Amino acid sequence: MANDTYTTPNGVFQGQPDIAYPKTPGFEPSTPVPVGGVILAEGNIEYNTDRRTVSLKVRNTGDRPIQIGSHFHFFEVNRFMEFDREAAFGMHLNIPATTAIRFEPGEEKEVELVEFAGKHRIIGFNDLTNGYAGYEDSPSYYPCKMKAFRKMQEYGFKNISEEEAEAEFTTPTPSNTKK
Repeated sequence: MANDTYTTPNGVFQGQPDIAYPKTPGFEPSTPVPVGGVILAEGNIEYNTDRRTVSLKVRNTGDRPIQIGSHFHFFEVNRFMEFDREAAFGMHLNIPATTAIRFEPGEEKEVELVEFAGKHRIIGFNDLTNGYAGYEDSPSYYPCKMKAFRKMQEYGFKNISEEEAEAEFTTPTPSNTKK
């Protein structure tokens, strides 16, 4: 074969392939883009806007590292994670999709959670939540929250209110200790 031929699944063609963009009558892109390429708008990409968020203090009380993915229902994370599970109900980490946060044993962090979008139907991977996890004042409210809390206690998941967590996680320093 000569240097000016190339093979495709449909046969052998003469000349160089035009990899910048396919020829479309009446269309000429302002910037050549490779096939499958993406042109993004100017500015920053914002995600999870206009949704309720909450920040929680979370502690790994277990003896193994725990990694939590971006769209895991945070209420149902590992039973050795200690935080306010009621505040986390119906929410996931407010981080980019496909990413995760890792907690080493004994480590505590503050995380931001964002509510799930869509129909708020959550199938929990720890079998705590299976159903509608939206707001109680919604006309289509399904009380899976009550069942989830009952199962949480029955299965031994750690739970601590945000006020208790705030008091417990505060490390004594000269400014907040009494003499």
